[in-house]
Amino acid sequence: MLKVCFVCHGNICRSPAAEFVFRDLADELGLDAECCSRATHTDEIWNGRGSPVYAPMRRVIEEHGLSCSGKTACLLSSSDYFLYDMFIGMDEENRRAMTRILGGDPLGKVSLILDYTDSPGEVEDPWYTGNYSKVYSQIESGCRGLCSYLSSEGLA
Repeated sequence: MLKVCFVCHGNICRSPAAEFVFRDLADELGLDAECCSRATHTDEIWNGRGSPVYAPMRRVIEEHGLSCSGKTACLLSSSDYFLYDMFIGMDEENRRAMTRILGGDPLGKVSLILDYTDSPGEVEDPWYTGNYSKVYSQIESGCRGLCSYLSSEGLA
């Protein structure tokens, strides 16, 4: 079973959306994969308790028929490198932070979600832009591309 970890800054918008979109697509396509999501910073984690998915992102996720009930922010740790096969960030800041936290990337496990689309780049942070629907669309496109890649490579 392939294990994928989606990562963003606070784990309350982009990476949880990717977690739930990917999980739904993988189930639909019969891929042998599981996933989670993590944060690169403790901005949304206080006294060991993570914030829930940010309300505007949660609404968009739910509008697409998915539930993120019970999801709270979790922090990425160096030990995660040996627990997951892929670490997929949303932007270059995430990539740099993942590499730092994970102690490097000797096995080439770190990438960005839009690397799996025809338009590689960064998923904007809706915390600052307010474009939650646009971000969801970018993430859905990335997850579809990731599923296609995994299927074509026989990885899941």
